[in-house]
Amino acid sequence: MDILYLLIPISLVIVGLIVAAFLWAIHSGQFDDLEGPAHEILMDDDSPHENDLK
Repeated sequence: MDILYLLIPISLVIVGLIVAAFLWAIHSGQFDDLEGPAHEILMDDDSPHENDLK
């Protein structure tokens, strides 16, 4: 029973860190464009690059 006095505050701190990381990700724009990177993979860029010609 005494271990609960230690585990409950530790779990609350961990939950707080997870919520803070999630809020930081929202405010930094991590979830703004969820479909853009998936569509970039499908778009072919067939034009030669300058570095490829050398």
